[in-house]
Amino acid sequence: MKASVKWTDGRQFVAESGSGHSVVIDGPPDHGGRNTGPRPMEMLLMGMGACTSFDVLEILDKSRAPVSDCVASIEAERADSVPSVFTRIHVRFTVTGKGLKENQVKRAVELSAEKYCSASIMLAKGGVEVTHSYEIVDG
Repeated sequence: MKASVKWTDGRQFVAESGSGHSVVIDGPPDHGGRNTGPRPMEMLLMGMGACTSFDVLEILDKSRAPVSDCVASIEAERADSVPSVFTRIHVRFTVTGKGLKENQVKRAVELSAEKYCSASIMLAKGGVEVTHSYEIVDG
């Protein structure tokens, strides 16, 4: 896997993935940015959320669960001192579908957290307290 990050100006960068997709990453004005994109640590958090969501949906699809929506709401805390690493991350899944079975959703979230999500497992091994919960919405 490869990526490149090119500085444009101020604290703005254009990151390009090895698959050819680009995203603007920027800092706040008080740090020389123009607020034109997410902060680097926000990108890390969003990437982890997408990684675990990908797993949960993949697992639910394989079990033929009737999912119509899935939202991962992520809250993180960071250390007060430099480096301001993540200390805690909580991912709350809201999974919507007609007649979803709790045991399927629970299993999907657990498998992602414990076995499949490279991003959250890597962060947890680095000392971040990563927790997960879920809510099922019939619809």
